[in-house]
Amino acid sequence: MKLVPSHWSALPHVEFSPSVKADVAALYIDPRGPYPALCREVYDETRDAKTYAGPWPVVAHPPCGPWGRLRFLCTKQDASCGPAGVDAVRRWGGVLEHPAESRLFRACTMPFPGELADGSGGRTYVVRQVAWGHCCEKPTWLYVVGVPAEVVVAGIRTGGMATHRVTSGPRGPRLPSATHLKRRLTPPAFAEWLVSLAVRAKVQS
Repeated sequence: MKLVPSHWSALPHVEFSPSVKADVAALYIDPRGPYPALCREVYDETRDAKTYAGPWPVVAHPPCGPWGRLRFLCTKQDASCGPAGVDAVRRWGGVLEHPAESRLFRACTMPFPGELADGSGGRTYVVRQVAWGHCCEKPTWLYVVGVPAEVVVAGIRTGGMATHRVTSGPRGPRLPSATHLKRRLTPPAFAEWLVSLAVRAKVQS
């Protein structure tokens, strides 16, 4: 039996319009990106997202440096933001986005893509942000709580062609390296889709 928090449930008929700010909290975001125009509440680097206490579902982009392959080089990002982001998604419903193969998933016992839902009803999906307009391929794992699997799967895009790459080393495709800002910012279409998923896990009073 899946253990689903009692204060939220998926609402399959909630509509999302990019022209109206959604009752969603975007956590760990860059204010130069699309989320301030999409979400009722945003937490950037000037506001501690670990203090978020509801009541809305979330889209969480916790720092990935401490959980990636080059984590030993990451000295300026707070590793505790990752588990806190997972906790927020499990408590309020919504979506957490992290790079594919992120060690955060094993550390927080989130299911891997293709595995059964966890005790919070959360599932993990594989996407590539290039399909939503990112200049890099950027394979990504999404941990989604409170949204029917068929709704998530129906919205996953394919296609797109990368014009840049994230890394600058000798491995990988022979493409120019993206700037830090281009790598960091979420494509507007991708952000809109994640917010539209989060509103389906509307918090209940």
